[in-house]
Amino acid sequence: MIFMLFSVQVEVSLRDGVADPQGATIERSLPHLGFDGVRGVRVGKSIRFEVESADETAAQAEVDDLCRRFLTNPVIEDATITLTAVDAASARG
Repeated sequence: MIFMLFSVQVEVSLRDGVADPQGATIERSLPHLGFDGVRGVRVGKSIRFEVESADETAAQAEVDDLCRRFLTNPVIEDATITLTAVDAASARG
């Protein structure tokens, strides 16, 4: 079976309504640093990696499962997944 290589970016953010103490701390600090008018600060995380899979649908399903089981807390976090097929020639370096 031939596998395709995909570059994956997972953006994890707290769900709406979940308190974000890091975001609140940053937002309170900004005016003291001269950054007035910044509102709605939310802190998340970005996870990047590559995955080999038979096709984009299979890669999406695998990354969805990975997010649900390991990369996020599905009770309080959402994940936005971006998959990009990597050209085989450029992947070999």
